[in-house]
Amino acid sequence: MKTIKLYDTTLRDGTQAEDISFLVEDKIRIAHKLDETGIHYIEGGWPGSNPKDVAFFKEIKKEKLSHAKVAAFGSTRRAKTTPDKDNNIRTLIHAETDAVTIFGKTWDFHVHEALRISLEENLDLIYDSLEYLKGRVPEVFYDAEHFFDGYKANPEYAIKTLQAAEAAKVDCIVLCDTNGGTMPFDLTEIIQEVKRHVKTTLGIHTHNDSECAVANSLQAVNLGIVQVQGTINGFGERCGNANLCSIIPALKLKMKHECIEEVQLRKLTELSRFVYELVNLSPNKHQPYVGNAAFAHKGGVHVSAIQRHPETYEHIRPELVGNATRVLISDLSGRSNILAKAEEFNLNLDSKDPVTMEILDNIKEMESRGYQFEGAEASFELLMKRALGTHKKFFSIMGFRVIAEKRQDDQKPITEATIMVKVGGKIEHTAAEGAGPVNALDNALRKALEKFYPKLREVRLLDYKVRVLPGGQGTASATRVLIESGDRESRWGTVGVSDNIIDASYHALTDSIEYKLHKDEETEQANR
Repeated sequence: MKTIKLYDTTLRDGTQAEDISFLVEDKIRIAHKLDETGIHYIEGGWPGSNPKDVAFFKEIKKEKLSHAKVAAFGSTRRAKTTPDKDNNIRTLIHAETDAVTIFGKTWDFHVHEALRISLEENLDLIYDSLEYLKGRVPEVFYDAEHFFDGYKANPEYAIKTLQAAEAAKVDCIVLCDTNGGTMPFDLTEIIQEVKRHVKTTLGIHTHNDSECAVANSLQAVNLGIVQVQGTINGFGERCGNANLCSIIPALKLKMKHECIEEVQLRKLTELSRFVYELVNLSPNKHQPYVGNAAFAHKGGVHVSAIQRHPETYEHIRPELVGNATRVLISDLSGRSNILAKAEEFNLNLDSKDPVTMEILDNIKEMESRGYQFEGAEASFELLMKRALGTHKKFFSIMGFRVIAEKRQDDQKPITEATIMVKVGGKIEHTAAEGAGPVNALDNALRKALEKFYPKLREVRLLDYKVRVLPGGQGTASATRVLIESGDRESRWGTVGVSDNIIDASYHALTDSIEYKLHKDEETEQANR
């Protein structure tokens, strides 16, 4: 067992991914989350490259981090100048961070083609830059860019670049698989050779272009490397960087190395989803360890087994990383799936109850018509309550109408929905406009019901997905609508299916509102 230092570069390397961008405020918030999760180093950006990174380093000084050290990133000095006069080196020092990481050229191809200097001059760039920083910064790390490609092309020179960094007494030399094409077996041989020539502490920085970034990082640790660089959710240029959300639990739970505390590990799923939220991307539900489907079970045989012993189909307990076991409902479901979901929703069912088979038959019949409950657990809970006779009807829809009108060719259509609802003995008839027919219907439905149920104002429609189901009917094909809604406390999914997209949306919307009303009533009863 050894201690592995975790170096996060989400705020710098992660932002080089397509569709990823952070405001300065976002970067500060993520830095605090990384700190809470036990990350040792947070690379904030390149202070010499853009105003946003300059602002981050200025603002982060005002923040109090309990654990993590902040690192600034840059490059070696330019040719034909000295470190004290190089603007990039000076901005790194002015950032006043706990650590500085600079990269240099390891591959002779890059020295000749990118820098257009001699191989000896490049060695001077590396040594001079690191030696100068080492006397002015608490910790200095050297990223050996393109190291593995450089080693394959010219092993003798690649090693010399590392030795130049070692001569400058750098704190850690990080071997970078910048193009992400190195295989684990090649990485093994190269690192073993490096250790014969370099005694300085080593780190690893891998990219995922050949789907080996996590495997390469873990193998590097297995070979004695003690600093691992990566990003949350594997964000990064092209195919991404090594995913710390997979590396951290593997180090802690599988390899038994010290990296973060158990209580911090339980925050990993929350951290992953927090970063997805700030970049406005839907989380990858199939992501290992932290994905919503990472511990989801669909087949009846699987569900039956995990109810007896979770280890039968789960490689770790999901709670260790802040995740949870989920049972999915589909036409593959057996009684065990239904019973497990009933227990999850605190509903009283047993395997011999005829209602169990009724629910199972209903699910299979509805899925044959296009329903899908895997992302619509709120609709499924309502289905079970109806079968059990515990469903409360909070309102009735007496009718609705949706009109879309385009008055001029160069203007957007105007959409209006009119709806009539009955609550108890009272009838409410109202109308509302919206950005499209579904939004108009949603607005009208809420407007009518909020007079009776004010807490519906808390509900937000978070996601809306439409799927045209296969059937060969063209524009008359059946349509499935999946809606994700949420309030201050939770999120829930509902589903509707019809050959009319408005009707399908109506069923999903009314389920969403019914679920909210049931949830609030159960909460009130529990608090009495």
